Amino acid sequence: MFRDPASVAVVGASEDETKWGYWLARGALRGSHRRAVELVNRRAGTLFGRPCSVSITALDRAPELVALCVPAPMVAGVVEEGLALGVRGFLGITAGVPDECALAARVRDGGARLLGANSLGIFDAATELELAWGRFEAGPLAIVSQSGQLGSELAILGARVGLGISRFVSIGNQSDVSAAEVLADLAEHEPTRVIALYLESFTEAEELFGVLTALRATGKPTLLLTVGAGEASSRLARSHTGSLTSRTDVVDAACRMAGVARVRTPAELIDLARACLTGVGVRGHRVAVVGDSGGQGGVAADLADAVGLVVPAFPAGLHERLADALPEGAATGNPVDLAGAGERDLASYADTVEAVLADDTIDAAVLTGYFGRYAEDVPGLAEHERQIARQLGAVSHRHGKALVVHSMAEPGTSTAQLWSAGVPTFGDIGSSMRTLAGLAALRPRGTEPMPPLPEPEHEPVDGYWAAREALGKHGVRFPDGRQVRCRDDLLGTGLRMPLVLKAGWVAHKSEVGGVAVGITDTEALLAAFDRMYAALGPGEYVLEEQDRRPDVVEMLVGARRDPGFGPVVLVGAGGTEAEVWADTTVELAPLGSETATDMLDRLRCATLLAGWRGRPPVATQALAEVVSAVSRYVTANDWITELELNPVRVGTDGVLAVDALIIRRDQR
Repeated sequence: MFRDPASVAVVGASEDETKWGYWLARGALRGSHRRAVELVNRRAGTLFGRPCSVSITALDRAPELVALCVPAPMVAGVVEEGLALGVRGFLGITAGVPDECALAARVRDGGARLLGANSLGIFDAATELELAWGRFEAGPLAIVSQSGQLGSELAILGARVGLGISRFVSIGNQSDVSAAEVLADLAEHEPTRVIALYLESFTEAEELFGVLTALRATGKPTLLLTVGAGEASSRLARSHTGSLTSRTDVVDAACRMAGVARVRTPAELIDLARACLTGVGVRGHRVAVVGDSGGQGGVAADLADAVGLVVPAFPAGLHERLADALPEGAATGNPVDLAGAGERDLASYADTVEAVLADDTIDAAVLTGYFGRYAEDVPGLAEHERQIARQLGAVSHRHGKALVVHSMAEPGTSTAQLWSAGVPTFGDIGSSMRTLAGLAALRPRGTEPMPPLPEPEHEPVDGYWAAREALGKHGVRFPDGRQVRCRDDLLGTGLRMPLVLKAGWVAHKSEVGGVAVGITDTEALLAAFDRMYAALGPGEYVLEEQDRRPDVVEMLVGARRDPGFGPVVLVGAGGTEAEVWADTTVELAPLGSETATDMLDRLRCATLLAGWRGRPPVATQALAEVVSAVSRYVTANDWITELELNPVRVGTDGVLAVDALIIRRDQR
């Protein structure tokens, strides 16, 4: 009914160009050769030279779709009239509708659906359905937006570069029809080739990203624009994990899983959408930078690193082939500086790009600098430059690897030829690199082998000792230890000094004096227990052997259950200062050790794990397996809202978790 209704009624239609009713009525009438269009206005006898009804109750038959452009207090009454007639779809334009949730429920109970309210409207080029403010040109881009005006901005920016719209849906408040439902309907929408999605909220996010994954599998990538990057997902989090995980971290993890590219601005989205339509993807993050200026190549390499791309050193064979082909003084590592080769022969641009894209160590390339401007400054070279532009496109498509160009030229014949040849071309290197990173982000994380989920616990785990025992069954190692409830329990434990005494039920032990370390004799142990007991009272204390291994790196491994996305796992720099360093990576759970290893590689502290200033590398594979185990444990036990191991001490011979916190749903 929202794609190709047989009949439409615009309630609140108007000839006043400043009113919504004007835009929806004019748009609806443009499709009147395809469907019945009724205009409703309680005061007007005719509109646009057509008879106008005073109410939908005066219509000869029930319209399939009713657009609501009446004042907010009148919306509910029109809906009731429509339901009584048998209307099955309502497009809610009006904002501030009283009791909107109740109205949406009434619509559903009446066997109908409501899109909106607070919607800017809908447009479908294939079915000539136009019920929105503004005008749209047909094209391959579908826009689904929670903000109507931001969706309109995307359409306007697209139109400026010749990118038209296949479908536009302003979902508004999503009081009934959800973004996931609208997106799912695009799977079989033939004109749509790429999808622009703007969302501010992520209710039922697991369903939403399931739809986006399915769309990606059909060859229709989604580009996501959202807001709220600085807001913590839970200000009441009891663990470091909860306070260190922002909503955007989780959104990004879901995007990596689904192969969705998240962008920062509407302009960036349109750049990436145009690049997607060239049909050449990016196989990975390894990028070759080719330029005709050392300075521009250096800037490009720095920007590549900033957007998560890698500019690897070329293998010796490629380095030598380039050195043989380019002038003396050319830089033939990565970046490549042509050192004037392009000025001598424009073919050197295509030849060099051909060489780097042919190499298995490179996934994509950026050409930065002067190319594209020869036609402006030396008109006699215009046709030759356009020929090389076509050749560059052929090279990119032949190798199935994206080439993105940054050109100093004004938009014109050569840059247009590059676009026509399937080579995205921009006037600044930032746009070029962000576009390339966006193309790389469209590769889904994919599945990987991992052990099955463990059996869920029969009863929720409570306290540190119980957490030790539960997680220990799933591959997480802890120091040898004993439960302690009184002074006598401290004696004859058989544990080796030095020892650590801790209050097992306290979340942040060091902040309340709930941990004592470096205990080397019985007298000191008894004194530490007496002090702790006097301050904290009776409870489950734990005595453990202190980890004294050299060259240990302290890490944090945590997980939490996000209200919209489900279980997520986090790994990062650990210890009492974890929130100060805020060096973390996040992924959706469950995951295997391969993804966990990738998470470790993305950390700033990865250099410590690999060995720093003569220190030996630590057991990162064992740490990755702990991350995987925690992710599977939390996934299997839906009563867990937060789980944290901190610190996790990673040495050359393995991993020891020396504290654990599990927070149940009923403890929030």
